[in-house]
Amino acid sequence: MPPTTFLAATTDKNLELVLRVLPAIVVILAASAVCGRLALWVKQPRVLGEMVAGVLLGPTLFGALLPDAQRAVFPPEAKPVLYVLSTIGLTLFMFLVGAGLDHGGGNGRKDTRNAAVLAVSGIVPSLLLGAACGYLLHDRLSRPDVTPFEFALFVGGALSITAFPMLARILYERGLENSRLGRMTLLGASVDDAAAWCFLAVLSAMHTGAGALHALRTIGLTAVFVLVMLTVVSRLLRPAGARVERTGRFGFDQMYVVVGVVLLAGWFTDYIGIYSVFGGFVAGLAMPRNPAFRQALHSRMMDIVCVLLLPIFFAFSGLNTELGGIAGWGMAGAFLLILAAGFTGKYVGCALAMRGTGFSWRESWAVGGLMNARGLMILIFINIGLAQGMITKEVFSMLVLVAVLTTAGAVPLYRWALPEHLERRMSPTAQPVADSASPAEAGRVHA
Repeated sequence: MPPTTFLAATTDKNLELVLRVLPAIVVILAASAVCGRLALWVKQPRVLGEMVAGVLLGPTLFGALLPDAQRAVFPPEAKPVLYVLSTIGLTLFMFLVGAGLDHGGGNGRKDTRNAAVLAVSGIVPSLLLGAACGYLLHDRLSRPDVTPFEFALFVGGALSITAFPMLARILYERGLENSRLGRMTLLGASVDDAAAWCFLAVLSAMHTGAGALHALRTIGLTAVFVLVMLTVVSRLLRPAGARVERTGRFGFDQMYVVVGVVLLAGWFTDYIGIYSVFGGFVAGLAMPRNPAFRQALHSRMMDIVCVLLLPIFFAFSGLNTELGGIAGWGMAGAFLLILAAGFTGKYVGCALAMRGTGFSWRESWAVGGLMNARGLMILIFINIGLAQGMITKEVFSMLVLVAVLTTAGAVPLYRWALPEHLERRMSPTAQPVADSASPAEAGRVHA
């Protein structure tokens, strides 16, 4: 019996949904594998290929060339399932990043201070330059019901984002997550993204008329959440870490607790208006620091998260990305202005700040290149803005291209600043760009 006939005849709606979702996941995995391999071939991180695969599966290519096939592979009823899986995947990945981050190493207070300087330098220059562009281009690009102030702040906020998940994947693929530069960059980028979501909460409150109290409530609850996770929850989990360290066994009981904590943290941050990726990361920071505990987490979870769940996140975002909004040369000047503002603010701002804290020029430019990656975090940011009517489809498309171009330039700029022989001196775990190691090998915590 042909599949379409069977689907039409079945009365089991759950089975029908499964038969629609599973082919979509298979297509996503195939596209991610191919594009990821192509990315490695051109000396880019695999994650950039997965991001491009997600965009290509959407209306930009697949939907434009074969619209009927695209609708058949990704029917409307399958998209909510893909969204849930993508959110779980991203939250779990950022949990593993937080759990694997050796924030007890290095110089402690000095590393924290440098990360704070990096975070400020990653936000303020891009925010100011982006806001200036938004103010200048308001009459040309903005919706009439959005004030110049709101539009300027939205463009500046979007350009101030660093792609925290993508940056983490780049560092993990290169084995740099626990180097001095890697730890500081991850901490600085995490602050950047948390500030961006708080900033978006303020903008949403302004645009929808919810008021300043709503935004202050979100920021206050975020601070309380971080405090509780890093004090109360962290202390409650310490016996589990000691038990794993003592016995060498990480059983199902511990896994139930860990996954439950991560999902609850992601749910709470989503509920208060901060994206669940932040909740997952903070939950990871709250995990026991025992090397055996961290290694067990990564060996059990990293492969399935990176191979199955993260590509679904990229694909779901790509299904909502339409690059047809830029038509003709009339928009080219505005796009180049926004691109220049975003690139200069992150790259130059972060590099100068790092040089001022005592890093070498090579390390400083390397950090500037990494922090300039925006990835799909900016797509999440601007999708919210588009849904709430803060930007037009043309501005949305411009910012999508900014995300792709700045992310594609991150690793080449990093490699230009830190060739492989210098990188290996900085961290003995550093991996070549084209390394085909598995995600678990790339993400393994080195005690």
